[in-house]
Amino acid sequence: MRIAVPAETDPAEARVAATPETVKKFAGLGAEVGVEAGAGIKSAIRDADYAAAGATIAPDAASAIAGADVILRVRRPNAAELEGAKRGAAVVAIMDPYGHLDALRDIAATGVAAFGMELMPRITRAQVMDVLSSQANLAGYRAVIDAAEEYGRAMPMMMTAAGTVAAAKLFVMGVGVAGLQAIATARRLGAIVTATDVRPATKEQVESLGAKFVAVEDEEFKQAETAGGYAKEMSAAYQEKQKALTASHIAKQDIVVATALIPGRPAPVLITAAMVQSMRPGSVIVDLAVERGGNCALSKPGEIVATENGVKIVGYLNVASRLAATASALYARNLFAFVDILVDKANKALSIPWDDEIVKATLLTKDGALAHPNFQKAA
Repeated sequence: MRIAVPAETDPAEARVAATPETVKKFAGLGAEVGVEAGAGIKSAIRDADYAAAGATIAPDAASAIAGADVILRVRRPNAAELEGAKRGAAVVAIMDPYGHLDALRDIAATGVAAFGMELMPRITRAQVMDVLSSQANLAGYRAVIDAAEEYGRAMPMMMTAAGTVAAAKLFVMGVGVAGLQAIATARRLGAIVTATDVRPATKEQVESLGAKFVAVEDEEFKQAETAGGYAKEMSAAYQEKQKALTASHIAKQDIVVATALIPGRPAPVLITAAMVQSMRPGSVIVDLAVERGGNCALSKPGEIVATENGVKIVGYLNVASRLAATASALYARNLFAFVDILVDKANKALSIPWDDEIVKATLLTKDGALAHPNFQKAA
């Protein structure tokens, strides 16, 4: 069995799909691992580190994937990047399938079995494979660090001989993995933290981290969570009530970290232009949902917007990649745990269990066609 790790082709992507740690683990499964030269440089991993772990260093991507049974990527490859791949090879990556049906069709035409790691089901045995959680955790941490950098003031309360410095007030919108880590990080930095989410189960989580929960807690709020643990889209009436509460709260905040996403849909706009206008000069908004349209009406992908009233809106893309070494280490472990279930241990060969619920949930293409029911309908 051969596993290939090509370098990422997006110049903004600093992560890599394998580390020396996981190369050793793959070798333990009986696999040969080929890593494209330079694949780990942006994550502070040298070719020599991979070689010492037992990998073969390939001079280019084509050499790496030639004859590979499994191809590991961070981002979805395009069809041209899979040229020369073995038909039936498993291609595992963050596929970003929603809104990219043509790209999926092109991948399907290459004959590979493509798996989208972000489609991992929310079940106990898949937790170790959950790339959304591992990467969102880092994004939530980095969002607060980026906010502190742009804020221009101290975060904690400081009592000095020259007087007292008030603690910053930080509001987290969306209490998933990223939001919870943002709360924890902001608390460690000494901010006064509040948070909101439409899912009632998050209230206890927020309070357990020492933050205050802010939400309209009516009957609709009590039923605002899917069986999979995601937020439901709320009614227009609820959204108006929540918007009024949020508007009055945001006007008093120094920093807002917005993380709200609904799988397969554009990010909900939670922070209107009027809300931004109500904030004090020097305030900061970090929009982690900017890649899906943004939670803030004024955010721009990849930019820091400075408004006329002195508010900064941070819209960095691919925030987890800003912590490339740590993000790669966690992502590579997620991939190893997933590939582990695709391997016949006795024969040390790829043997995909097509009826496994994890495989069925993540499989996007197979035998030249779209395989996931969500995208078969769209086709």
